[in-house]
Amino acid sequence: MEFDPQYKYRKLPTVVLAGRPNVGKSTLFNRLLHTRRAITDPTPGVTRDPVAMDAFINGKPLRLMDTGGFKLDRKADGGRDIPDDTLDDLVVEKTLGALESADLILLILEAGELTPEDEEFIGLLRPYQKKLLAVVNKTEGGRRENESWNILSYGFDKVLMISAEHGDNVGDLEDAIIARLDFSKVELDDPDKRPIRIAIVGKPNTGKSTLSNRLTSTTASIVSNIPGTTRDVVEGHFSYKNRDFQVLDTAGIRRKSKVTENIEYYSVNRAIKTMDDADIVFLMIDAQEGLSDQDKKIAALADERGRGIIMVLNKWDTMPDVKNTFTAVQDRIHFLFGQMEYAPIMPVSAQTGSGIDALLNIAVRMYAQLNLHTDTGALNHALERWLTESPPPSGPQTRFKLKYAVQVSDNPVKFIVFASRPKAVSESYVSYLRNKIRRDLGYSLIPLGIEIRASAKNDLTRKNSSRKERH
Repeated sequence: MEFDPQYKYRKLPTVVLAGRPNVGKSTLFNRLLHTRRAITDPTPGVTRDPVAMDAFINGKPLRLMDTGGFKLDRKADGGRDIPDDTLDDLVVEKTLGALESADLILLILEAGELTPEDEEFIGLLRPYQKKLLAVVNKTEGGRRENESWNILSYGFDKVLMISAEHGDNVGDLEDAIIARLDFSKVELDDPDKRPIRIAIVGKPNTGKSTLSNRLTSTTASIVSNIPGTTRDVVEGHFSYKNRDFQVLDTAGIRRKSKVTENIEYYSVNRAIKTMDDADIVFLMIDAQEGLSDQDKKIAALADERGRGIIMVLNKWDTMPDVKNTFTAVQDRIHFLFGQMEYAPIMPVSAQTGSGIDALLNIAVRMYAQLNLHTDTGALNHALERWLTESPPPSGPQTRFKLKYAVQVSDNPVKFIVFASRPKAVSESYVSYLRNKIRRDLGYSLIPLGIEIRASAKNDLTRKNSSRKERH
């Protein structure tokens, strides 16, 4: 089967990067992705959650997963658990789950003599020997390679010496990865067959878990072994009108100034990252409390990621039964969210179930728009019409011509518009184009990404001019 990077695929083989902290896993992760996906931790002592992304290596699609630094010695103070130890336990639990499901494990080691922690980790990985590939990092220029060959004595058939930072021998590693994977089960992704992924996010105590339990018809509880800490992300599944859904119930998201415990910081970050794995975000808002600045920040995070977002006004059954109450609340939200009027606002009661059908109906419509793709011909016919209806400015400093447009991705939906002078295209004209795309092409419920680029002809002319100036 031939694979094309412009399409999405499912049932991808998974490659997991594992090792102790600071051996260069994240650097190698970015190198293999051929892009920079920074994985940072702004709070000292808090270990990172696994991060997974689809990648193309040597023309083959696969799933890459970077795991947090694996600490085997996680006890302190005479063996008593402390918060940081508990965080490490959570990371180890996640990593062990990733190792179990991986098709290939890259054991990342640092050049030089192995540490006792490396040796213990190698012993822990014995059950996965058949799907294990040893990789020694930081060997740029042959640095400490002689010492590193001793790793073969631990039973590895092969050891690859690389430098993730400088790219040394990474091509050999990519060849080895592809040789060890089976791509026969990979399928072209069909949006109509996979579940619609819903992330339920919001401030604490807005009814996220109640809604999750209502949707999945369960009483799944999310508890932590540490009293007073926030809860983990819980996945559930349900069907509605012959469509499968996956729901992700997340820990309540608070302002950074309110997040004081490491364990809570860890859970909040996971809640935010859950948006990366979702199609649609249900932003839970307590109808009595109304919209907060924190709600606006959460919505902005979803918008930046191109996720569909529905503002769910929960506990609506407790609101006064007065005429035009919903209209007044809706107008207030639109006033505060000037640039997000596209996002539907749905009043519900997760406790009683009222409004849930309407919420799911709008989610199905939104998902269809997220996966809508407009042909280039139809898009440019529409662009000509929009330019006629509202021509670009004609002043000497503001003049520009829009050449053509293409839709480059769906879910998230993104368009590129090629212009004679990209810097002259104002934000207001971009907003005009965005509104036209929404109204005329069927993207009324979702965020749209629009990038203005120089046309290829103009770019070539500029390069030729630069060459003449240099000569």
